[in-house]
This record gives sequence, structure tokens and C-alpha cells, in this order.
Amino acid sequence: MTLTPQGAAAFAELVASELGEGIVSTDPALILKCSSDWSRMSPILQEKLPPGRFTADLVVRPTSAEQVPAFLKLAFEHDVPVVPRGAGTGNYGQATPFTGGAVLDLRGLDAIVEVGDGYVVAQAGAKLTAVDEAVRASGQDLWMFPSTKGSTVGGFVAGSIEFGTTADGFVAAMTIAPCDGSGETFRVEGADTIPYVHTYGVTGIATEVTLRTSPARDWVAMYASFTDYDKAIAVHRALPGLSVLPRLASLDEPGLVPTLPAALPLDAARTSLRIILEASTVEEAADLVVDGSGEVVAVFEDYAECDRLSSMSYNHPVYFLQQAGHPCFHVEVGGLPLWDSPELARTVYPGAMIHMELRVEAPMAMYVGDYESEAQVLAGYPKLDALGIGFHSPHQWAVDRHVAEAIATVPTTDPKGLLNPGKLDRDAVVPPPADTRNEVLIARTTVLTS
Repeated sequence: MTLTPQGAAAFAELVASELGEGIVSTDPALILKCSSDWSRMSPILQEKLPPGRFTADLVVRPTSAEQVPAFLKLAFEHDVPVVPRGAGTGNYGQATPFTGGAVLDLRGLDAIVEVGDGYVVAQAGAKLTAVDEAVRASGQDLWMFPSTKGSTVGGFVAGSIEFGTTADGFVAAMTIAPCDGSGETFRVEGADTIPYVHTYGVTGIATEVTLRTSPARDWVAMYASFTDYDKAIAVHRALPGLSVLPRLASLDEPGLVPTLPAALPLDAARTSLRIILEASTVEEAADLVVDGSGEVVAVFEDYAECDRLSSMSYNHPVYFLQQAGHPCFHVEVGGLPLWDSPELARTVYPGAMIHMELRVEAPMAMYVGDYESEAQVLAGYPKLDALGIGFHSPHQWAVDRHVAEAIATVPTTDPKGLLNPGKLDRDAVVPPPADTRNEVLIARTTVLTS
């Protein structure tokens, strides 16, 4: 429910009296800022969720983990909807407060609690930049190398070549604050974290997360280029054969290259391949590139250049293209047809371009097209399916991963439906248990490689 101005003021006063001054704000400018995220990357969501269309009534910014369950107890008692928010880097409108209430800004919970052998414990608002720095200082790597390192731990969802996605064991444990009136938290570990991963806070608010780490490697950034796209594809799919798996490998055809903020000028007429490699495999990778009729443009040993290279991965090339004034959309896709028959894949959205990311079984990609309308975008989904290409839509805000687990969990952790209302169809027919990784993309890959 959207609170009346008087109701919002009264609830804000209650929160301040119970949890301390400075934790809550009804400032309109802050509310407007915290009621939107990066859903503007989708032209469809940009039309449906323009800034100011849906706003909270207040912003709550806890400074201690204990304040989160205490606040949720007050929200439960007064029927106030709560939408959690980190750095606001989400792209699906998942931080949009459709029913008003409170935005719970968790950035004040930014402590890195412990770095141990094989793990790091961090509060939900800690930025991945700080977590990665602490882990690297201990001689370890995070399993996941995020493309948006300004994102917070609680809001982070990403993947890696070696370790898969966040639901493949990267999240070892979580401390969850439910909205059940208890004012308490509980801890989940292992597979029990699944209902709370990539479900936008509908099942509970994470206050602390334990992430997996592995022994640090000497990562370097390699840039290569090709005149022939098909030959670039052949090298891309050969990279899992290196003696040490690369951490990331991004491939962009010429139309996507000019706007990339690379460490050096890129030839806009050539396909760009960018790889984060273990230093011992640079010669192997260079041989693959040269044997594939490509050119190694540069190799950077500075770890910061790996960060830069990562910032041009996943959906970021789409963002850079949009910033340059190109009215485009993207669909997240995956499966062997992207390697085997990319020209066939292009028939779904004529004139579209493909940004490719490496996975061991099959690639995933951002299918980038010129935007005309929502109907145009949606019409391509059954065509992708018919070609055996898995897809995930970044143009809707509903929880669409771990749905069965979330629906089974919310009656206990959020019996009133106050957590991020409108993001989960709580009354849906529960689907059969699915692969708990990136269901759509990985399931398609599994079918193709079985």
C-alpha cells in the first residue's frame, strides 16, 4: 500500500524513535533517486518505469545489521511494503517500489567481516571492488569476476567460466532477515541458499553473505582482433582447451567495437576478442589466435586492466552503444547455435549484432538489435526457442529464476507479501524443480550437449 503523506511521516518518526535518528528520510529527491535502478537499459522498461512513476514513501538506511530485522518487524506490524536496494545497478526494475512503502537502502552495511581460507564473509552492502581487493590481498580470488564491480554483494548476480553462476556454490551461506514479525534473522547454507539467490529480496533480506574464493592466479588482459568473424568464433570456442581456463572471454563483432572503452584504440572494422588469462597461458592463447588468422593486439599484466576488460563484458557493450545514441535493445541468449550457426541466429532480429561470452559447454551472449517496439522484441522469443537458443528477457521485472523455491519459501518468510511486492507471482502454479543455475540458458545448453 502507498502511505499517505501523514502516514509516511508517522511511520518515519516511529522508525527514527525505535532505530535512531538519521536512519530514515522522507526527502523527495532522495526518494526519487532510490526508487529507480538501471532498468533504463531496456527501452521497454524505460517506457513502463520512467523515474517518478513509481516511488517509495520513505527511504530507510540502516547502519548496522541488527537494524534490518528490527525495521522489518516494524514494517510487518504496520503493513508497510519494503523494497531492498543496493547500488542500484540492477537492470530489470527489481528495485522499483510498485506499491510505495519503504526502500531499504543497504549500502550502509558495507563491512568485510572475515576473509578465510576459501571464503569471504561480507555484509550485503559491501561493494565488490572492496571485497575483491580484500580477497586478492589474502592471496585469493573471488570465484566470480563481476562485470559491474561497483555493485554490492547483496545485489550481485554474475557468472564465470570455471565456476558457473551464483547458484553453483559461489554463495556458500547467507544471513536472512524475514518479514514475519519476528525481528530475528536466520542462517542458510549450501543448497538452502537457492531461494534467496537472484530473487530480488522477495524471500527475505540478506544482511550478510559468505562467498567462495580460490587461490589467486596471475591474471592478465589480452586483446586480439580478427578480420573474419567465423574464425574469431572458432578461437573463442577453443579457449576452454587452454591448460588453465580463462576467467573471461568476450567477443564483439565490428558494429559493437567503436564504443568500447578499451585500454587502447580498437580497430572498428575488425572483430574484437578480449580475454582474462592466467599468465602462464598467454603463449598458448596467442598461438590459438595466430593459428586462427587473428592478431594479438596487446597483453596487459596490470590487474587493473583485467577490471577494465571485465567492464566491457556481458551487457555493458549494450550500455556503451546506447550511451553513444544508438536506440537498441538486447536479449540474453545461450546455446551451441551461437557458435555453430551465428548467421541463422541473426535471422531472428534482422540486422542484429551479437556480443559473445565464453562458457565451457556453450556460449552465452547478448543479442543486440535496433529497437522498434515491445511487440517486435517479444516476437523474437519463439523464434529463438525454435532455433534451440535459450533466452532470458531483461525486459520484465518478475522473479524468473528459482521460482519454485521462492514460491515455496515466501509463506514462511513473508506471509503478508510485503517484500518487494509485484515481483513474484505468489499464486502461480509452482513449476517442477528446474536446474537451479541460470535455468533458461543452462537448460538449453544441457539439452544440446547431452
